[in-house]
Amino acid sequence: MQISKDMLIGELIQQHELIAPMLMRAGMHCLGCPSAQGESLEEACMVHGIDCDNLVAGINEVLAMQK
Repeated sequence: MQISKDMLIGELIQQHELIAPMLMRAGMHCLGCPSAQGESLEEACMVHGIDCDNLVAGINEVLAMQK
């Protein structure tokens, strides 16, 4: 599985149990917020001042090791 920055937060956290903790460690502590569920990862990164490309690469690297 690979994620992309256009995926919705709600979709991402349902894809794999490791994604929510990784997003929280990156600084996204509002994953349960209803408005966050409909945001893309790119939008959420922009709001939180996070480099989305680095975050996507890091998450995909961890997910690739889980196979």
